[in-house]
Amino acid sequence: MITIPEEIRRRLGEENTSRRLHLEERLQRRKVTQGLGPFALERFFSVNAVIGAAVTVCGLRATGLRNILDLRVEEHEAVIPGLPEAFEGFRLLQLADLHCDLDDRIMERITEVMATVPHDAVVLTGDYHTKIHRPFDRSLATMQRLIPLLHPKRFAILGNHDFLAKVAPLEEAGLPFLLNEALPLELRDARLWICGIDDPHFFRTHDLAGARAAVPVGEPAILLSHSPETYREAAALGYSLMLSGHTHGGQMCLPGGFPVYRNAPGCRREHLAGAWREGSMSGYTSRGSGTAGVAARFHCPPEITVHILRALPSPDDHFIPLE
Repeated sequence: MITIPEEIRRRLGEENTSRRLHLEERLQRRKVTQGLGPFALERFFSVNAVIGAAVTVCGLRATGLRNILDLRVEEHEAVIPGLPEAFEGFRLLQLADLHCDLDDRIMERITEVMATVPHDAVVLTGDYHTKIHRPFDRSLATMQRLIPLLHPKRFAILGNHDFLAKVAPLEEAGLPFLLNEALPLELRDARLWICGIDDPHFFRTHDLAGARAAVPVGEPAILLSHSPETYREAAALGYSLMLSGHTHGGQMCLPGGFPVYRNAPGCRREHLAGAWREGSMSGYTSRGSGTAGVAARFHCPPEITVHILRALPSPDDHFIPLE
């Protein structure tokens, strides 16, 4: 039986902790499939295995593998009204959906590229593991090796592929997690809040209001939400910027980046990848830095994202892919 430290149980809340552990146990026993009904195909055979076989039969395995290593750096100008002057031009790097036990070459490529990208802090928006019904020893060890390579100002949340038991060892290794919590980024007597919620997609143990409760009135707050599915509630609560992943941008898309499969119910197509807006809140969904399920991508390259914070939009407000 997995033992969760009392401090972590307190931070997430007893009700959310119990719900999460119950669903984690069912996942391990294959008694439930993530977000799918009782007649889901995954109950009868591995969809990923079928897709992988199809990629091989079509002679696209080498191309798919090459594509997952074609890691792009995207710059996104994020406008935050009321942003303290000290944070003007602040570069916030986002890593999403590492799934770092799928293929060692992916993590090697991510660390290689990340080292070349100037940034002032880093956020990780969940999914460090791949096959949730299998032990996470390998993904945990890989994350523990990655942490010393991250910027000292770093924040993380859990995704729908992550077990709560990973939080304690990763925090001990130096990666703070936000479990429906908020922490301030401080710079030259100015403050910007980073809020993070637990997985809203499958475990549904998120609390957006609770995460924002510590933020003083009038101070801007950035929300880390593994899935963009929370966009309406986040905007209503007054978050300035919401950063997500989970969708992988579709991962295997038709030409033009059109996703064949969507895994974020209630979201519009614009929420699946790139910049979007909901009311006064800006949002961005990463295509993912890693890859899950099958070691292949088509028409949807992985990304490391650098969010450049601004109080006002510049005349050429857009995100720019760097070579």
